[in-house]
Amino acid sequence: MIIVFVFRSYQVDGPSMKNTVQHNDKLIIWKVPRTWAKITRHAYIPERGDIIVFTEGGLSEFGKADSKQLIKRVIGLPGDRIVLNDGVYTIYNTEHPKGYNPDQDPKMEEAITPTSGSVDVTLQKNQLFVSGDNRPDSLDSRVFGPINADQVIGKLVLRVFPLSEAEVF
Repeated sequence: MIIVFVFRSYQVDGPSMKNTVQHNDKLIIWKVPRTWAKITRHAYIPERGDIIVFTEGGLSEFGKADSKQLIKRVIGLPGDRIVLNDGVYTIYNTEHPKGYNPDQDPKMEEAITPTSGSVDVTLQKNQLFVSGDNRPDSLDSRVFGPINADQVIGKLVLRVFPLSEAEVF
């Protein structure tokens, strides 16, 4: 019962968050904020820079459309305008009306790789913009657009395997 509401184990499948987490890493996802949001009927909005696991529908794999759990970093929050131009994200919001680059945030550390694509989107209430740290090899909001907060399963809190790479996030 605790697994349903408090935490969940997760195994990374693919290179989209490399070098932060690697293919086959075993992680612990913290679900309490999401569970509390469901109970209180509010949206769970993670912090910018948090690494989250969420469900994304409509992804085709082998010609079959279904949903898949993905792990990505939160780049944009509700109300933000996200612009991707010349390989650089710029976030515009009331706190930063002239914009700023979220990749320069210390929480992002130096895990981010160059970003391709072109984006200009303003997030609505309860929407998030997510991106992999290994952006050349990441299926993320640049492709499928913003996600809704209710798609979030939880936030990464711990890498447990490999043991030599155990880390609290």
